[in-house]
Amino acid sequence: MNLYVGITDNDWFRFLSARQGVDEVNFWQPSGSRTFRALNPGDPFLFKLHHPENFIVGGGTFAHFSLCPVELAWEAFEEKNGVASLDAMRARLARYRRVAPDPRDNYVIGCIILRDPFFLPRERWIPAPSDLKKNVVQGKTYDASVGTGWELWHAVQEGLRADPTAGAVREIPGEMWGDPRLVRQRLGQGAFRVLVTDTYERRCAITREKALPVLQAAHIQPVTDHGSHRLDNGLLLRSDVHTLFDRGYLTVTPDYVVRVSRRLKDDFDNGEHYYQLQGSQIWRPPREEDRPNRAFLEWHHGTVFRG
Repeated sequence: MNLYVGITDNDWFRFLSARQGVDEVNFWQPSGSRTFRALNPGDPFLFKLHHPENFIVGGGTFAHFSLCPVELAWEAFEEKNGVASLDAMRARLARYRRVAPDPRDNYVIGCIILRDPFFLPRERWIPAPSDLKKNVVQGKTYDASVGTGWELWHAVQEGLRADPTAGAVREIPGEMWGDPRLVRQRLGQGAFRVLVTDTYERRCAITREKALPVLQAAHIQPVTDHGSHRLDNGLLLRSDVHTLFDRGYLTVTPDYVVRVSRRLKDDFDNGEHYYQLQGSQIWRPPREEDRPNRAFLEWHHGTVFRG
């Protein structure tokens, strides 16, 4: 297992560490030109403040990386981006990019999405490794099983055990770390939205629409009805199709076939456009494990669909 020490904006850390019940965060990068490949889902990501506060101060579990327009990042995470508003986020981006703020600019940013963040109290901060030089601006990867990486991860675990208020990460079973399957099953709402959007290659599974502002990550079985933020419980749908899906006027069978309810015309004397979708196959992600779970589709077809 690897771990990554990311150089952390001090204001971002203080904003989030002052909040209770934060289940996920977006550790965003102002430049939208780089990808992040240092970790696999389930690996730990640690926060190191800028000099002179040269300490490891918290971390989380890496879930996903995405290059996102800032408006999508804000809609998905809101204050879990470490700022109070979209305007404040745009202003901070403009400062980092050294450009004039533009409220209409939908900057593309790097989003390192972390589950179960923890924030160590000041007395538990850990001195940064001596080999992490001041001129490192992004961060550094360590092997958590040997040498400096092992020592650092051991110190973090000791800090968490010593402080029961450090964060929800204390409640995660040890096997969670390094297991991408468990991470995928423990997504937060924001991570669910971004991961579903990326997995479906930013197009509606039913209509193939690609206009990102109208695409929404839909739960097949809603969280309010014992569903969860799992990738295989998600579909990327155009907003109007999402509404019809949630209200049972449209469903997807366990064989991935679209069905449109006869009630759509009965109730609204309309729906011709949607009946053209009847019998079509949805677009599915290439990997079998990323596709909609047939049990969730059966639940929706049997419980929500109006027939």
